Amino acid sequence: MSVVTLKGLRAWDSGHTVNLEAEYEGEARDIDCTGMTLAPGFQDPHVHWRDPGDPDAETMLTGARAAAAGGYTNTLVMPNTTPAMDGATIMEDGRGAVEYARDWERDHHTSLPVHYQLCAAATIGRAGTRLADILAWKGDRTRHPDHPVTAISDDGATIPGPLLYEAAALAKEAGLVVIDHAEHHEQGVMNEGQTSRSLNLPGIPGDTESRIVERDILAARDTGAHIHLQHVSCATSISLVRQAKRDGIPVTCETAPHYIALTDRDVARYGTRAKMNPPLRAPGDRDAIWEALADGTIDMVATDHAPHTLAAKTQGMLTAPNGVTGLESAYAVCHTTLVDRGIIGERRLIGLMAIAPGILLGRPATDIGALAGTSGTIRARAARGADLVILDTQEAWTIRADRFASKARNTPFDGWKVTGRALATVLAGRLTRIPEMAAR
Repeated sequence: MSVVTLKGLRAWDSGHTVNLEAEYEGEARDIDCTGMTLAPGFQDPHVHWRDPGDPDAETMLTGARAAAAGGYTNTLVMPNTTPAMDGATIMEDGRGAVEYARDWERDHHTSLPVHYQLCAAATIGRAGTRLADILAWKGDRTRHPDHPVTAISDDGATIPGPLLYEAAALAKEAGLVVIDHAEHHEQGVMNEGQTSRSLNLPGIPGDTESRIVERDILAARDTGAHIHLQHVSCATSISLVRQAKRDGIPVTCETAPHYIALTDRDVARYGTRAKMNPPLRAPGDRDAIWEALADGTIDMVATDHAPHTLAAKTQGMLTAPNGVTGLESAYAVCHTTLVDRGIIGERRLIGLMAIAPGILLGRPATDIGALAGTSGTIRARAARGADLVILDTQEAWTIRADRFASKARNTPFDGWKVTGRALATVLAGRLTRIPEMAAR
């Protein structure tokens, strides 16, 4: 392992010039990184890696590689695997899905290029009938610091009302966050509105989300448990969250790049590549999301990276599964949509993608200023505890799904011309690859 020195980086928060010494498997050298930005590594509190259960769509390895390619150094893996990560369902080898995911690196004699934490299912099999043993994860950060269970969710489905209060109380006792899929509907494939009617497709009204958001806010108020609302998509939900925060209720929320950049009108153009749950909403909802990202009502951006095979996604709107890939395009899509339009600044975007998710996941973002000190250089020894991303905030490029590290290509952003790119990550002081611009 050699030491590569990256010179002339711009610290994301101060603008000061920073030099970084990082370990690298290639030869030792100095690299001119003038014009590049050094920021804390992105953290994604909402990814699906389909492993175990659907290796044709994604695996732990391809999901991790996609995360690193997108500038992420930590992710929270959702429990809707097969079997579910509920702590009870046993696989053929005698382990549960949590143990399978936790032991993956050891079993495969390799290190993944991103940290990952686990979100356990709130109910057995995510069936919504009886609670999983939530207290089993109490102290998991101490027992399994590399890949701890840090949250519970039945993502893909909301935690049923009759079980929510007990689940929230148990999660609070166990030191876990309740991460709820705050949306429920029995039918429909896209947002209910003019576009759904013109396409003759069954619609999903916005109150399928806002009613669950309101319910979850009340549960957080009554139990004192931290409830985090996933993929907020509509204006009414945002208004409810804004008021809850004013009232001091322990609620946080996220949205995703597709809700930031697209509306239900885009379903006519992208078809199943724009089918997700909750669905893309009306332009007014997107405008409310932009406002909430700017004023702090929405705490963070999560990708909801949901890979599917081409065969699954080409079944048509009525039967194709929900979800889009997101890890490798998230920063560029958000930068282009939000920063280039002047809705938020560069620093706020880093806050949404690195700082706030780190607080939620209990993995504080790397403090670049503290590491660099007065010398302006982060030495290799100090960098061993650092998780960082190197960004070109100005690079113009075209998203190419056929070049994704992910196995999946189900994205509406294929072919988009964007600005802002993650060039490399530093994971625990190790450079994942030489930044492309500096290598040229």
